Amino acid sequence: MGERMGKLLPAGVASLMVPAVTWAQGCALCYTQAAGSGHRMIQALKSGILILIIPPMLISLGITWMAYKKRNQFNEESTEFSEVD
Repeated sequence: MGERMGKLLPAGVASLMVPAVTWAQGCALCYTQAAGSGHRMIQALKSGILILIIPPMLISLGITWMAYKKRNQFNEESTEFSEVD
């Protein structure tokens, strides 16, 4: 557990040191267009963002779940062959 924390701690510190500007999508044109539009357009943008986020998130979760479920598949096969010999 200590070795794992030793690897995660520098990554955590590095992520906190990244400027906040790099995390933002600071497109001035997009911002002014969204700010100048009506309430219905802003609501549609928010709904569109959610709709565009959900499928990639589900795909990523599915791949992660499959990888976790199959993580020892090759290790088990190699131990079976060594027991037979």
